[in-house]
Amino acid sequence: MPHFTLQISPQGAILNALIGLSEARQGALKAAGQAIPNLVPIRALVDTGASATCVDPSVLQALNLSPTGNTMVVTPSTGGKPAAVDQYDVGLIVPPADRNQVPLIMTTLPVICAELLVSQGFHALIGRDVLRQCVFSYNGSIGLFTLAY
Repeated sequence: MPHFTLQISPQGAILNALIGLSEARQGALKAAGQAIPNLVPIRALVDTGASATCVDPSVLQALNLSPTGNTMVVTPSTGGKPAAVDQYDVGLIVPPADRNQVPLIMTTLPVICAELLVSQGFHALIGRDVLRQCVFSYNGSIGLFTLAY
């Protein structure tokens, strides 16, 4: 099973990843003879408390994406009341630590837009929607986390 083990940073379990267009959006642009935007490199915090993956608006704007809909979320900042947020379809790639392993690739992943992530040192929260396809181990006593997929 492909996996990597990284040191836990002061911000938590941070990994490098790439965000791009969803498979369907890439196909539509190719069919229309339009250019596909480059993948956007991001730093992402693995967040077992987040049910959905969240991406900073700067990343979504760099890909020139429009919302595919909206969804209701409840966060500490909403005071326990549901709030509507924009939802986008993206592609997610988490490169392997070892070039002999395959990357974690999600060709279509619905994500929600969440502001103020960059000021905290990351561009995305990797939520349980991604983690349900992985094995995640957080070993605080030795300062390492492992993600297997």
